[in-house]
Amino acid sequence: MSGIIVALNVSKEKGERKTPVAFVELKENHGIVGDGHAGDWHRQISLLAMESIHKMQKLGLDVVAGNFAENVTTEGIDLVSIPVGTRFTLGETILEVTQIGKECHTRCAIYYQAGDCVMPKEGIFAKVLQGGVVRCGETIITNP
Repeated sequence: MSGIIVALNVSKEKGERKTPVAFVELKENHGIVGDGHAGDWHRQISLLAMESIHKMQKLGLDVVAGNFAENVTTEGIDLVSIPVGTRFTLGETILEVTQIGKECHTRCAIYYQAGDCVMPKEGIFAKVLQGGVVRCGETIITNP
């Protein structure tokens, strides 16, 4: 299974709106250098498919890649069908899926606008096994 990286987003602190960037540096067992969610834990990188964002747009929301606090926005790959433990390449890096979806303890602004949010159900999380630089337009490929 493969797709394309359509957006990369970072924020210095947790809870801040993420900013789009052209490339990121991933550090092994850490995450994105300079991102507030990086660290020694299982959710170093978050990913969401553009197809999921389109669902929210169809509900009338004016949302774009990065608005769901995802680090990596993909297109053409069914992220939620990738089982936990699957390894995949993101540009020159290797990641491993550690979690699908997440529990939202507080409702975000998107939930209040639409009555729903895709990130808790369709976002996936990964840890970095091999670091490197990742750029928009590169390929994401699952490894069997």
